[in-house]
Amino acid sequence: MELPQIPELMGLSLLLGLLALMATAAVARGWLRAEEETCGGSAGQKANGLPLDKSSRSKKQKQHQRIRKEKPQQHNFTHRLLAAALKSHSGNISCMDFSSNGKYLATCADDRTVRIWSTKDFLQREHRSMRANVELDHATLVRFSPDCRAFIVWLANGDTLRVFKMTKREDGGYTFTATPEDFPKKHKAPIINIAIADTGKFIMTASSDTTILIWNLKGQVLSTINTNQMNNIHAAISPCSRFVASCGFTPDVKVWEVCFGKKGDFQEVVRAFELKGHSAAVLFFAFSNDSRRMASVSKDGTWKLWDTDVEYKKQQDPYLLRTGRFEEASTMPCRLALSPDAQVLALASGSSIHLYNTRRGEKEEYFEQVHGEYITDLSFDITGRLLASCGDRAVRLFHNTPGHRAVVEEMQGLLKRASNESTRQRLQQQLSQAQEALKSLGVLKK
Repeated sequence: MELPQIPELMGLSLLLGLLALMATAAVARGWLRAEEETCGGSAGQKANGLPLDKSSRSKKQKQHQRIRKEKPQQHNFTHRLLAAALKSHSGNISCMDFSSNGKYLATCADDRTVRIWSTKDFLQREHRSMRANVELDHATLVRFSPDCRAFIVWLANGDTLRVFKMTKREDGGYTFTATPEDFPKKHKAPIINIAIADTGKFIMTASSDTTILIWNLKGQVLSTINTNQMNNIHAAISPCSRFVASCGFTPDVKVWEVCFGKKGDFQEVVRAFELKGHSAAVLFFAFSNDSRRMASVSKDGTWKLWDTDVEYKKQQDPYLLRTGRFEEASTMPCRLALSPDAQVLALASGSSIHLYNTRRGEKEEYFEQVHGEYITDLSFDITGRLLASCGDRAVRLFHNTPGHRAVVEEMQGLLKRASNESTRQRLQQQLSQAQEALKSLGVLKK
């Protein structure tokens, strides 16, 4: 048998080698594709040291994290007595204040804004608000001026007061303008509260040490009060503008009178009276609208209602009218609000609210987990029909059913003793209004 010639043998070998190389390449491509599908592209090209699909996936995760950080989920709360929720702020609300004319509610938050809400919209579907920007800072406290043409804020980073003037526009809105200069820095410890006297004669600022400052409206300090309470927890001006009160580490509430002359000139601050009866630190207190009643809550687990309509200059002490239990105060910070007529006491602990009838000392309503954070402020509107609270990005407004029930009880008692027809008609009208309000809320007891 003849052997193939050498050139033909070499050509055949090259052809077979080429076919084998092509088969090997095809197998390798299939293997790589399978590896990419099962291992997520571990043999693929890399970007910034990471596989392309992993890099894109990490970018998407960062985008989702950024979105979640910028827009945290709003806390949801529902209750049969919830009247409204105000939700225009993008940051947590730290303070609120109703104007003396009852038309507005001011709120401040860490989103660098103060919002002014129209109270007439509270029970409507839409809640309008006007925004004032706090440049290069944010406000932690806000208070309306008595004439409702300005408001003051405490600046978180500036550690001082700033005044905003409100100018009404032709379209009914307002323009907010900060005064050229802020108040001088005087406090050495964090601020716990600010207030403006309803007479417009002075401003109060209180810090967490033992200092309370009394200012005039031009930013000059008129007087410095040392509370001698080791530390201040709360301080406030009475609605009558005569008194400044504070509570703190000691088991009492101290009250001073701010004295002015007949011509309106400041004279002095003198000690007036004290609320004595708690056995531990007083955490909060509040005045009734006429300043004739005060309520306090203590770490001893009790709340107390006081008659402060006394002749303190003759050494007469306030009378204790009622004591109630509130065990939550012994374990966590709490806030207190007293209705304008002193008939209802609201206590907030954590994110929950408790409503008490002060005539009987009984708890009548309880709202649990109202906010996603601890409640930072609690206040009745000037009519006493609504209770407002804040603690996250929303203000929640509740119908004050204990207040309506208190009016029913009071009017029924007065009607039995009424002697003339005109008085009976007036009392009957108030009774009917309160009963109708309870009926509309579905809580009228038959």
